[in-house]
Amino acid sequence: MTTNPDEPQQPTRRRAPAGAAVLREDVTEAIRAAVFEELAAVGYARMSIEGIARRAGVGKTAVYRRWRSKLHLVLDIVSALAVQGLPAPDTGSLEGDLRLLYEVTSRALRHPIASQVIPDLQAEAARNPDIAEAMQKALREGQDGVATGIVTAAERRGELREGIDHDLALDLISGPLYWRSVVIRSPKLPKGYLGALARATSEGLKAL
Repeated sequence: MTTNPDEPQQPTRRRAPAGAAVLREDVTEAIRAAVFEELAAVGYARMSIEGIARRAGVGKTAVYRRWRSKLHLVLDIVSALAVQGLPAPDTGSLEGDLRLLYEVTSRALRHPIASQVIPDLQAEAARNPDIAEAMQKALREGQDGVATGIVTAAERRGELREGIDHDLALDLISGPLYWRSVVIRSPKLPKGYLGALARATSEGLKAL
């Protein structure tokens, strides 16, 4: 009889389809959450499948049925961040959209787990080209759609000239907050910083 390693066998449970592995989504999500917690606790270098499984409350088999190794697991989760993205602001003004984007991004970057995981993965990316590629994809594409939407909306409203360099605009929008929150890891943003950053970035974009 075929059994599912992710869950205990039940006498009344119907048999899984022949040749098909039934992967419970709640188990998959528990493993994903455990990866972030394990990365924050011990870092990528010391992270192990055993530790992830223990934190998720599952057996190692449940992890290996989904990912071949901890590298594939982390690459999958980091790449998924690019797909999730951020909510697109729609306040009716360039400065308002930027302010809302910075508020949401700041909260995400300063989350206790994210503030530990991102720098650790960046350090690992310097040694591992696969992680470097996944990090670049997640960090750039995760913001690209939102930033492009902000710039495009501002072009339609006439706040920015048509044909603005979107790549340069993305760098200008994302760079300052990422530098302060992730690179130098400022413990606390000064009062009024996000509003001032939104105003300065708005004026900078208009000058492009």
